[in-house]
Amino acid sequence: MPSAIETLIRNTVARGVETLGSFNRKRLGSGESTYLTGIHAPMTQELTLTDLAVTGTIPAALDGRYLRIGPNPVAPDPAGYHWFTGDGMVHGLRLSAGKAQWYRNRWIRSATVAAARGVEPASGPRRAFDKVNTNVVGIAGRTLALVEAGSCPVELSEDLDGQRYDDFGGTLEAAFTAHPHLDPLTGEHHAICYDARVQNEIRHVVIDRAGKVVRELPIAVKHGPSIHDCALTARYAVILDLPVTFSMKALIGGHGFPYRWNRDHQARIGLLPRGGAAEDVIWCAIDPCYVFHVANSYDREDGAVVLDVCAYKTMFDGDGQGPVAESRGFERWVIDPETRAVAMTTIDASPQEFPRPDERRFGQSYRYAYAVALPEDPVAEFLGDTRLFRHDLTAGTRQVHDFGAGRHPGEFVFVPKAADSAEDDGWLIGLVIDLPNERTDLVILDAMRFAEAPVASVHLPHRVPAGFHGNWIPRT
Repeated sequence: MPSAIETLIRNTVARGVETLGSFNRKRLGSGESTYLTGIHAPMTQELTLTDLAVTGTIPAALDGRYLRIGPNPVAPDPAGYHWFTGDGMVHGLRLSAGKAQWYRNRWIRSATVAAARGVEPASGPRRAFDKVNTNVVGIAGRTLALVEAGSCPVELSEDLDGQRYDDFGGTLEAAFTAHPHLDPLTGEHHAICYDARVQNEIRHVVIDRAGKVVRELPIAVKHGPSIHDCALTARYAVILDLPVTFSMKALIGGHGFPYRWNRDHQARIGLLPRGGAAEDVIWCAIDPCYVFHVANSYDREDGAVVLDVCAYKTMFDGDGQGPVAESRGFERWVIDPETRAVAMTTIDASPQEFPRPDERRFGQSYRYAYAVALPEDPVAEFLGDTRLFRHDLTAGTRQVHDFGAGRHPGEFVFVPKAADSAEDDGWLIGLVIDLPNERTDLVILDAMRFAEAPVASVHLPHRVPAGFHGNWIPRT
């Protein structure tokens, strides 16, 4: 970990660079941003709606909250705006006894949001920044909003009004991640974390069942890679060290998201033995590509590691306002720890993102994965297709659920009907934007009848902006 003097120097330099970046941002112009219009246009109010209209029947076994987070700038400014940098807003729907009891949306009360809205900022420790907008998960009985690269998580109350920045009770020493993964066999959460201010180090973080950090292992890297997700097997934590890295030029130039495609950065996969030291990482070089999200990974009986991902040929190769790049589709990478060779095959070449398995199978062999279709045109906006995919990885087949013209799904999460249900015996839950009518539905599909009409749809009388990640948080 950096010393106090190193931290002071870095913070001083960072403040100077941020000042220069803010000055140059004003020179970028204020033209229209794709990610501030259409399905991305931000909401301007916090709402509390009750007794929501429902089509179909909400399964009585669904007792909890569906929560989804994404960018929703409190004072939108197209100059230098990037989709990833908007102020965070959480959207929540409470389901119980077959009814949709409430919908609430709440900004994460960062210093910027609090000042703009004239309210008190959320309490708790701050790090490099306090804008949290990427994921919302349950860890050790608590609900946490997450972001990578510099902030502590934000603990949320049941009704989303109570908010507090938290570093796992003082046990987390540095930045966290947007994608911790639960090992359902051990109860531990594993994460690969990075700090935007530190370009030569990432960390493997492990959180125990009680919600405390029990491992925070520094690992040396180059160029400050943006590592959005990671993977897990019974033997390894899997590191995605790929050629999207910190760009001082972009930061000084006023761009809100200072990461760019780096042709000088060697793409590689790291297999870190779960209890091993940094020097034990098995690094495996691959051809340049980028991955935001992993569907799943596991150890094969012959010792190889299977890693299923949504891959791209490049990413952030320019000054775009969002993640526009040519998709390679859904791929399977088989990694040989002995030879360090990586064999890549295409599962489905169609552009797609936000792959999700049955989380009870995470880190283990599995059969089904679900993903959101992306527009075929690589220069189009990132989201905007109307389809959801279901992959049967054993049969090698794909099913499609098409929500219809003008209806755009986000990430869907699988919720099993019972703790011991079969892998595909459950529901898929997610938000679907009805853009022509400026409305949104929370849609519940039966995973075993994937292409059929929804089991239920909860209707919201407004459009929820396209966002990032959502999860089902059962009532405890």
